[in-house]
Amino acid sequence: MFEVFLNPNAWVALLTLTFLEIVLGIDNIIFISIVTGKLPVEDRKRATRIGLFLAMFMRIGLLFGITLLIAMKEPLFSIDLGWFKAHLTGQALILLGGGVFLIYKSTKEIHEKVDHKGEEEKTLGGAAKKSFTAIIFQILLIDIIFSIDSILTAVGMTNGLEGALLIMITAVIISVGIMMLFAVPVGNFVNANPSIQILGLAFLILIGFMLITESMHLSEAELAGEHVGTVPKGYLYFAIAFSVAVEFLNMKMRKKKE
Repeated sequence: MFEVFLNPNAWVALLTLTFLEIVLGIDNIIFISIVTGKLPVEDRKRATRIGLFLAMFMRIGLLFGITLLIAMKEPLFSIDLGWFKAHLTGQALILLGGGVFLIYKSTKEIHEKVDHKGEEEKTLGGAAKKSFTAIIFQILLIDIIFSIDSILTAVGMTNGLEGALLIMITAVIISVGIMMLFAVPVGNFVNANPSIQILGLAFLILIGFMLITESMHLSEAELAGEHVGTVPKGYLYFAIAFSVAVEFLNMKMRKKKE
């Protein structure tokens, strides 16, 4: 079974896929750090690791069900309102639901942090403990949303390569292991810096919008006679990287003033 790794092309595909999973997992880590921030400090590490561990098995399950994902490219139903037309597929509905969820959840979190400062701390001891299962569910839900793109990309990259499924599963296991190492430190840093939290939530709103436009593109949607295109991911990640760099400079200046 492991003879596949004697092929140099298999190692190139494995390294590329692992890097891809880690890069796409950054959004996942930001979301996890924000939702686990509602839990007591002693529960955050456990929730993060349990959530990522379960997410790993869920991703492997999705890989085994890859034929179902590919079949979901076929239109399920169509919408024609004159000014808006679309042929919605299973993939598009998942991305649409994920985008709406990200925008709703991120906007709600920003509202709570800005308008209800201190309220979380008052209820942390009671309500937060009850929400442990809900936090795990949210981690799994967001992982499904972020997994669709990466899994379909992985299938495209390993198409025709012997042992493709084993390579993809190995890449998922390695990337989740690396995410487990860095998720807690990143989460502690994000939760200790409110400005980074707001920035992270703003990024998630952008990603949610990107998922919605991508779902419309997959559905061959037309809005007022114009085809809906996708937002280039390169532009989005450049904007995120630039904003983070500026925020780190601001943090450094604030520390010097203190």
